[in-house]
Amino acid sequence: MNNQSKISNVANSAGNIDVKDYIYKVLAYWKLFLVTIVIALIVAKFMNGYLQKKYTLDTIISVKEENNPLFSTGTNIAFNWGGASDELETVKVILKSRSHNEIVVKRLNFYINYLQEGRFRMEDKFGYTPFIVNLNTDKPQLLNKLIEVELTGENTFNLSYELNESGNNSVVIYDSNKILSIPSSEFNFSKEYKVGDTISTPFLNFSFKQVKPFNVGEKYFIKFADFDGTVRVNRGVSVSSITNAASMLKLQLQGGNKKRIEAYLNATVKVLDSVKQIQKIEYAVRTQAYIDTLFKAEALKLKQLEKDLGNYRETNNIFDLSSQGTEIFGETISLEKEKLQLQNYNDYLSSLKDYIIKNNKYNRDNLVPATLQIEDPKITSLINELVLKSSEREVYRDMIKDNHPQIIQMTKEISIIKNNLLENINSLQRLNAGRLRKLNASLSQYLAKKKKLPKQEQGLLTFQRDYEISEANYNYLKQKKYEAGTAIAANVSDVKIIDTAKDLGQGPNYPLPSFNYLVALMLGIVFPLFFIIIKELLDNKIHTAEEIQNNYTIPVLGVVGRNSTKNNLAVFERPKSSVAESFRALRSNIQFLFKNNDENSSKTLILTSSVSGEGKTMISINMATVFALSGKKTILVGLDLRKPKIYDDFDLPNDIGVVNYLINQKTLDEVKITTKIPNLDLILSGPIPPNPSELLLNNAAEKMFQKLKEDYDYVIIDTPPVGLVSDALELFKYSDAVIYVIRQNYTEKGMMRMIDDKYRNKEVSNISYVLNDFSIKSKYGYGYGYGYGYGYGYGKYSYGYHENEKSKGFISKIVNVFKSKK
Repeated sequence: MNNQSKISNVANSAGNIDVKDYIYKVLAYWKLFLVTIVIALIVAKFMNGYLQKKYTLDTIISVKEENNPLFSTGTNIAFNWGGASDELETVKVILKSRSHNEIVVKRLNFYINYLQEGRFRMEDKFGYTPFIVNLNTDKPQLLNKLIEVELTGENTFNLSYELNESGNNSVVIYDSNKILSIPSSEFNFSKEYKVGDTISTPFLNFSFKQVKPFNVGEKYFIKFADFDGTVRVNRGVSVSSITNAASMLKLQLQGGNKKRIEAYLNATVKVLDSVKQIQKIEYAVRTQAYIDTLFKAEALKLKQLEKDLGNYRETNNIFDLSSQGTEIFGETISLEKEKLQLQNYNDYLSSLKDYIIKNNKYNRDNLVPATLQIEDPKITSLINELVLKSSEREVYRDMIKDNHPQIIQMTKEISIIKNNLLENINSLQRLNAGRLRKLNASLSQYLAKKKKLPKQEQGLLTFQRDYEISEANYNYLKQKKYEAGTAIAANVSDVKIIDTAKDLGQGPNYPLPSFNYLVALMLGIVFPLFFIIIKELLDNKIHTAEEIQNNYTIPVLGVVGRNSTKNNLAVFERPKSSVAESFRALRSNIQFLFKNNDENSSKTLILTSSVSGEGKTMISINMATVFALSGKKTILVGLDLRKPKIYDDFDLPNDIGVVNYLINQKTLDEVKITTKIPNLDLILSGPIPPNPSELLLNNAAEKMFQKLKEDYDYVIIDTPPVGLVSDALELFKYSDAVIYVIRQNYTEKGMMRMIDDKYRNKEVSNISYVLNDFSIKSKYGYGYGYGYGYGYGYGKYSYGYHENEKSKGFISKIVNVFKSKK
């Protein structure tokens, strides 16, 4: 493959994402996934037990205006202002109101808390205790203090509590809802009582009623809470309409005790039913009182008229009307009744008009009881619409302010309805005024006929007419009084219970164990996945040979495994190890890299790297060793003059070396050292000079390389890192091949950019990368088939060919870490 093709492949590889490689990388963290999932499931299990369980119960009611079926439309005294929607909205407001919930809390004594110590908290035991408290509500009770109740016998218990050391303790009197402070001289109270005994202390005033058999040794706690606070906590009933068509509501309440929820929902419905019944009865009572006033006045008037009529007959000795008088009386009385009814109707319209003008809220509580039926259906429709819209506005006013656009819009709509209603009332009044004029004209005609009768008969006719009209009005009021009394006695509730709240063994809706376990499982997968993604995004290290091939144009010569020996003489110390095999593979592969492939000619190999610590010296020593052990006369030259290391691996002092030769203190033969490895000589770097770069550029260095090539088959040169100093680049001209060492999980990806650019620009040739310290256990690599010869990547199939390194235990790894740091 030519250089241009290599560059093109690098560009293409950089633009593609290897999905399979990323999947392998993620799967390599399976232990992390396992640990996080187990931890997440343990946390979920703990939270399922720790979190307060919450249950939800509901009840369904029907809210519909119910009238006694005995009453007809024309005779019903309960005038219907507003329809079902008005009634529903009113009920919703009532159920959430403070006054309504105060009644419910008082009825249930919900300010008494029955508690028992649980695993994580005090558990609410309302409805589950074997006793209930009969409270004396007009006397003080200790406020917000735990009162311990220990059952000591079949019907005995021990009562104990602690008081404040400051001497002042808060008490509450529930009848007056007052909180007082009472001083105390004792700080502890403990006394045994029997069921039914009256407990009377300055701080407690109640008795116990046993409802279940006592289990001796059980402990409970009682706490008396603030009344207003209890009402505030229990105003959380959710009220919603089931359908738009039906006048039905669903009431829902959530809490930690199902019996408490059940009791509160059923009680709030019963209180609502009672309140609505009382309201309807009060309306009927007010109507009856109004009718009674008119009825009594009419009865007195009728009685007086009857007396006056009798006296007139006796005085004037006239008892019956003539035929002509009877005819005039019949016609007159009919017209008078119609006129009276029309006048009453006009009076009612005037009252209604005055009410509409003077008021801004329109509901049943503002009405004056009416005894007349409005005949015009348009007015009835507008009144219903006005009351409905007004009720809706009052509901929204509890939630938003009057300057809210929705309130402003509703006010405009109410104003339009009011104007239309007033116009219709005015029209009806004008129409009635015309009818009255006609009636008065007709009455005037009969009055002229009446004047033609004898005076005594005229007087009798007048008395009989007044008596007849009063009697008709009396009978009408009597009928209305009867209807009002019947409405009170046979009141029909507007609230009907469809479904009561009941504990049917419902499970908690919070927490949901299965949901929490599912969330825990997802988080146990997501968190390590995010960790891996972030780690990958932040990771700029070299991990695999593929990464080198995909990002750089310099070819990869081979891979060297992790050295587990105590020094860098891996090939010599353990010739059958997998690391030794990897160096033999490098020895074979590098033959294709040398400029001169003549086996008899000397070859110079330079080893360098990006920075210190990448294993360049270890590769240099073992490459020299593997050449020497193959029978080739080899010399290893340490030209890392700034940070020499080779001497330590051979247990030699670094007193004399190539520096002494370069400054003409020693001859080349004097600085050579024969090592214990056959065919391998060594030249150390010697003392660290002040000007290493200048020493490597003088003529002595060139002569040294010429001499060494004459005397040795292979010259291996250990140089400084090219990423730190330029010494190695100056030495490249003496090389036949260059090995650039990269260390797995250590070398950063951008470090080789400089040398790769020089290779691409043909400033450097005959150079290859070697991936050092490669571990098959790494999360980046799963056996690459490139023939790099790292030797140990075949698992069980290498048995018998290599000396298998034993895996180190956890303690050994820690010891090695400290050794390496040292």
